[in-house]
Amino acid sequence: MSDRLREARLDLSRRHLLRCFGAGAFAALALPLARPALADPVFRTVPFQLGVASGEPAADGFVIWTRLAPEPFEIGHGMPAQAIEVQWEVAEDDSFRAIARSGTAVARPELGHSVHVEVDGLAPSRPYWYRFTAGRERSFAGRAVTAPLPGARTDRLRFAVAGCQNYEQGYYTAHRRLAAEELDFVFCYGDYIYEGRGNRLRNTAEGPVETIRQHFGAEIYSLEDYRRRYAQYKMDPDLQAAHAAAPWFSVWDDHEIDNNWVDFTDQDGTPPAIFALRRQAAMQAFYENMPLRASALPVGPSMQLFRRAEWGDLVNLNLLDTRQYRTDQPCGDRWMIECAEVSRREAEVLGERQHDWLMQGITQSPALWSVLAQQVMVMDLDRDPGPGTAYNLDSWAGYRTPRERLLRGLKDQRAQNVVVLTGDEHQNYAGELHLDGRNPGSEPIGIEFVTTSISSGGDGQDQRPDMVAIQAANEQLKFNNNQRGYGVFEVDRERFQAEFKVIDRVATRDGTLSTRKRLAVPAGEPRLFEA
Repeated sequence: MSDRLREARLDLSRRHLLRCFGAGAFAALALPLARPALADPVFRTVPFQLGVASGEPAADGFVIWTRLAPEPFEIGHGMPAQAIEVQWEVAEDDSFRAIARSGTAVARPELGHSVHVEVDGLAPSRPYWYRFTAGRERSFAGRAVTAPLPGARTDRLRFAVAGCQNYEQGYYTAHRRLAAEELDFVFCYGDYIYEGRGNRLRNTAEGPVETIRQHFGAEIYSLEDYRRRYAQYKMDPDLQAAHAAAPWFSVWDDHEIDNNWVDFTDQDGTPPAIFALRRQAAMQAFYENMPLRASALPVGPSMQLFRRAEWGDLVNLNLLDTRQYRTDQPCGDRWMIECAEVSRREAEVLGERQHDWLMQGITQSPALWSVLAQQVMVMDLDRDPGPGTAYNLDSWAGYRTPRERLLRGLKDQRAQNVVVLTGDEHQNYAGELHLDGRNPGSEPIGIEFVTTSISSGGDGQDQRPDMVAIQAANEQLKFNNNQRGYGVFEVDRERFQAEFKVIDRVATRDGTLSTRKRLAVPAGEPRLFEA
């Protein structure tokens, strides 16, 4: 088989296929040896409407992504139902004078004409630039960064955390500012899209307000629905700039499929077998639109999303999935004063396999910092400062048994320098992790940083009045803020520093960026200090 033909075939992981389908299916997938029929790529409009992206940085390379969609809102996104050749280049300089790697990939209609190229053979710890060409059309360039060699002494890491970017509730000014940060990578904690129908108005505490911009179409269910929703989000130039500036590690939360979904349960009473069809469509669209490796290719309504990345000997980054293996939320997923079901013994958040994988990885890693990059808050905040106790039942606080298993496991393993990165709350938080937040121990098990939303929730304010009382009633909570923005984290061998970047408004495109707070965790001392 020629090298060209090898490039033309979808590069699926042999181990992934064997695990998911068995040896017979792997052999069947490997049978076609003839060159696929490739359409002549002549486009009436620019096919790179959705931009470019990179992700999953490793010491020898990363994934580069694009998706051909000259007419993003049309069925078929303006593409023929045929495979299209796409050339790619990775260069050592932004002028593309020194090409490090190049090749040809195939954009297939079965995957929405997306391209996921797993580039290898690169040098560690340095930036590269990449671009794509289809026919006579060329994409703009993106920047990616390779990781240090595994175990190599590493003195510095700078990355961002972002997510919760409801298109209808604000502009993506924060993404444009993030693109200028000179980052090693971005961790996107989820809620990349929102699944609801387009609405001219949304209700707030102050009454109805007009949405900033409107979703295309009704609530999304089918693969084509999800493709169009991703297209609407990815056409935003500020989001494209953030993708082009640094590689991303992407995970999902709930709105990539349906609000507060867990396992095969959504919150609309849909039978599990029917919800599985929606889950399958949503997972395929997520894969098609994120810079993920082939090992994440969905198998029916399931997807291997939890994974690990090492940044030299400095950071052990554990990317978790808190949706796919979780049991249903207790007490009907309502905010309640008391809910005995939070102590269910059979409850799960990560599931046994993911939990064991996490503990083993933290125990065996030589890295200085152990980072859990996930979606929902681990701090068990009392959301009612009155005589009762109120929980966010969609967070770890609604799952006391698996939460205790997680934190006790970290404590028993004597895991050092544990930092949890979280999203979902549409606010900034920083606090300590204890087995029981109502009765904190003498020393925290770790520190949690919760990063606010890019746009979800609208303009916001410095701190909501109810959160002033909630913070006063929760000793482990050290900081709270209710504005939009993102987090920038600088890690070295002495400390793990969080910088909460906030935008004063997202209702207009001219929002001003500022640093609301800098907090740091010293190595060897799980406490928060002003930085």
